[in-house]
Amino acid sequence: MDADRMSRTLTRIAHEIVERNRGIEELALVGIRTRGVPIAKRLAHAIGEIAGHEVPTGALDITLYRDDLMRHAVGPQPVVRSTEIPFSIDDKRILLVDDVLYTGRTIRAALDALIDFGRPKVIQLVVLVDRGHRELPIKADYVGKNLPTSASQSVQVHLMEIDGKDEVEIQET
Repeated sequence: MDADRMSRTLTRIAHEIVERNRGIEELALVGIRTRGVPIAKRLAHAIGEIAGHEVPTGALDITLYRDDLMRHAVGPQPVVRSTEIPFSIDDKRILLVDDVLYTGRTIRAALDALIDFGRPKVIQLVVLVDRGHRELPIKADYVGKNLPTSASQSVQVHLMEIDGKDEVEIQET
Protein backbone atom coordinates (compact mmCIF):
# COMPACT_ATOMS: atom_id res chain seq x y z
CA MET A 1 0.00 0.00 0.00
CA ASP A 2 1.54 3.31 -1.02
CA ALA A 3 0.85 6.78 0.39
CA ASP A 4 -2.03 7.56 -1.99
CA ARG A 5 -3.75 4.25 -1.31
CA MET A 6 -3.31 4.72 2.42
CA SER A 7 -4.86 8.19 2.26
CA ARG A 8 -7.85 6.96 0.21
CA THR A 9 -8.29 4.04 2.59
CA LEU A 10 -8.42 6.28 5.66
CA THR A 11 -10.91 8.60 3.93
CA ARG A 12 -13.12 5.59 3.11
CA ILE A 13 -12.96 4.38 6.71
CA ALA A 14 -13.86 7.89 7.95
CA HIS A 15 -16.98 7.89 5.74
CA GLU A 16 -17.92 4.41 7.00
CA ILE A 17 -17.54 5.55 10.61
CA VAL A 18 -19.76 8.61 10.14
CA GLU A 19 -22.39 6.56 8.29
CA ARG A 20 -22.46 3.62 10.71
CA ASN A 21 -22.58 5.86 13.80
CA ARG A 22 -25.15 8.27 12.30
CA GLY A 23 -23.03 11.28 13.10
CA ILE A 24 -20.15 11.98 15.42
CA GLU A 25 -21.69 13.56 18.53
CA GLU A 26 -20.59 10.81 20.94
CA LEU A 27 -17.45 9.66 19.05
CA ALA A 28 -13.87 9.75 20.29
CA LEU A 29 -10.80 8.03 18.84
CA VAL A 30 -8.12 6.35 20.91
CA GLY A 31 -4.98 5.20 19.12
CA ILE A 32 -2.85 2.34 20.44
CA ARG A 33 0.78 3.41 20.70
CA THR A 34 2.79 3.63 18.56
CA ARG A 35 1.36 3.69 15.05
CA GLY A 36 -2.31 3.67 16.05
CA VAL A 37 -1.96 7.21 17.39
CA PRO A 38 -1.13 9.02 14.12
CA ILE A 39 -3.70 6.87 12.29
CA ALA A 40 -6.33 7.94 14.87
CA LYS A 41 -5.36 11.60 14.39
CA ARG A 42 -5.64 11.29 10.60
CA LEU A 43 -9.04 9.61 10.93
CA ALA A 44 -10.23 12.30 13.36
CA HIS A 45 -9.20 14.98 10.86
CA ALA A 46 -11.01 13.18 8.00
CA ILE A 47 -14.14 12.65 10.12
CA GLY A 48 -14.05 16.33 11.11
CA GLU A 49 -13.87 17.34 7.44
CA ILE A 50 -16.90 15.16 6.64
CA ALA A 51 -19.04 16.08 9.64
CA GLY A 52 -17.97 19.67 10.19
CA HIS A 53 -16.54 19.53 13.68
CA GLU A 54 -13.67 18.00 15.63
CA VAL A 55 -13.57 14.54 17.14
CA PRO A 56 -11.53 14.12 20.34
CA THR A 57 -8.49 11.83 20.13
CA GLY A 58 -6.31 10.12 22.68
CA ALA A 59 -3.32 7.80 22.93
CA LEU A 60 -3.26 4.49 24.82
CA ASP A 61 -0.15 2.70 26.05
CA ILE A 62 -0.82 -1.00 26.64
CA THR A 63 2.66 -2.13 27.70
CA LEU A 64 1.70 -3.17 31.22
CA TYR A 65 -1.47 -4.93 30.02
CA ARG A 66 0.28 -7.28 27.60
CA ASP A 67 0.16 -11.00 28.34
CA ASP A 68 3.74 -11.34 27.05
CA LEU A 69 5.18 -8.68 29.36
CA MET A 70 7.95 -10.93 30.67
CA ARG A 71 8.52 -12.78 27.39
CA HIS A 72 10.54 -12.04 24.31
CA ALA A 73 8.18 -9.47 22.75
CA VAL A 74 8.50 -6.92 25.56
CA GLY A 75 11.29 -8.17 27.82
CA PRO A 76 12.06 -7.75 31.52
CA GLN A 77 12.53 -3.95 31.26
CA PRO A 78 9.41 -2.75 29.40
CA VAL A 79 9.38 0.80 28.08
CA VAL A 80 6.20 2.38 29.39
CA ARG A 81 5.01 5.38 27.42
CA SER A 82 2.25 7.72 28.43
CA THR A 83 -1.45 7.23 27.99
CA GLU A 84 -3.12 10.50 27.08
CA ILE A 85 -6.89 10.47 27.06
CA PRO A 86 -7.86 14.10 27.79
CA PHE A 87 -11.60 13.41 27.90
CA SER A 88 -13.99 11.13 29.74
CA ILE A 89 -14.71 7.90 27.87
CA ASP A 90 -17.88 7.31 29.90
CA ASP A 91 -20.93 6.83 27.64
CA LYS A 92 -18.87 7.61 24.51
CA ARG A 93 -18.57 5.65 21.30
CA ILE A 94 -14.86 4.86 21.40
CA LEU A 95 -13.05 3.99 18.19
CA LEU A 96 -9.97 2.01 19.18
CA VAL A 97 -7.37 2.41 16.41
CA ASP A 98 -4.35 0.25 15.55
CA ASP A 99 -2.18 -0.29 12.51
CA VAL A 100 -2.19 -4.10 12.14
CA LEU A 101 -4.57 -6.71 13.55
CA TYR A 102 -2.78 -10.04 13.87
CA THR A 103 -3.31 -12.46 16.79
CA GLY A 104 -5.73 -10.18 18.67
CA ARG A 105 -3.60 -10.06 21.81
CA THR A 106 -2.73 -6.37 21.44
CA ILE A 107 -6.41 -5.53 21.13
CA ARG A 108 -7.29 -7.64 24.19
CA ALA A 109 -4.67 -5.72 26.19
CA ALA A 110 -5.99 -2.41 24.82
CA LEU A 111 -9.54 -3.27 25.85
CA ASP A 112 -8.35 -4.04 29.38
CA ALA A 113 -6.42 -0.76 29.53
CA LEU A 114 -9.29 1.28 28.11
CA ILE A 115 -11.85 -0.10 30.57
CA ASP A 116 -9.64 1.14 33.42
CA PHE A 117 -10.46 4.68 32.23
CA GLY A 118 -14.23 4.35 32.38
CA ARG A 119 -17.29 2.76 30.84
CA PRO A 120 -17.80 3.60 27.18
CA LYS A 121 -21.18 3.07 25.56
CA VAL A 122 -19.55 1.18 22.68
CA ILE A 123 -16.02 0.27 21.62
CA GLN A 124 -15.42 -0.22 17.90
CA LEU A 125 -12.14 -1.43 16.43
CA VAL A 126 -10.46 0.27 13.47
CA VAL A 127 -7.36 -1.25 11.84
CA LEU A 128 -5.42 -0.22 8.76
CA VAL A 129 -4.46 -3.85 7.98
CA ASP A 130 -5.98 -7.18 9.04
CA ARG A 131 -3.45 -9.93 8.32
CA GLY A 132 -5.37 -12.85 9.82
CA HIS A 133 -3.90 -15.55 12.13
CA ARG A 134 -6.18 -14.71 15.08
CA GLU A 135 -5.53 -16.41 18.43
CA LEU A 136 -8.40 -14.65 20.21
CA PRO A 137 -12.00 -14.05 19.07
CA ILE A 138 -11.46 -10.45 18.02
CA LYS A 139 -12.75 -8.89 14.80
CA ALA A 140 -12.32 -5.34 13.52
CA ASP A 141 -15.38 -3.20 12.77
CA TYR A 142 -13.48 -1.17 10.16
CA VAL A 143 -10.63 -2.61 8.08
CA GLY A 144 -8.53 -0.67 5.61
CA LYS A 145 -7.18 -3.74 3.85
CA ASN A 146 -7.33 -7.47 4.44
CA LEU A 147 -3.85 -8.77 3.72
CA PRO A 148 -3.55 -12.56 3.95
CA THR A 149 -0.05 -13.49 5.10
CA SER A 150 1.85 -16.60 6.07
CA ALA A 151 3.31 -17.14 9.51
CA SER A 152 6.78 -16.51 8.05
CA GLN A 153 5.84 -12.99 6.96
CA SER A 154 5.41 -9.72 8.83
CA VAL A 155 3.45 -6.62 7.90
CA GLN A 156 5.33 -3.36 8.33
CA VAL A 157 3.37 -0.10 8.47
CA HIS A 158 5.42 3.04 7.93
CA LEU A 159 3.87 6.42 8.71
CA MET A 160 5.14 9.86 7.78
CA GLU A 161 4.85 11.08 11.39
CA ILE A 162 7.18 8.33 12.68
CA ASP A 163 9.09 6.87 9.74
CA GLY A 164 9.19 9.71 7.22
CA LYS A 165 7.08 7.84 4.64
CA ASP A 166 3.64 6.28 4.25
CA GLU A 167 3.53 2.67 3.11
CA VAL A 168 2.56 -0.85 4.07
CA GLU A 169 4.81 -3.72 3.07
CA ILE A 170 5.05 -7.45 3.65
CA GLN A 171 8.45 -8.80 4.66
CA GLU A 172 9.78 -12.31 5.06
CA THR A 173 10.94 -12.94 8.65
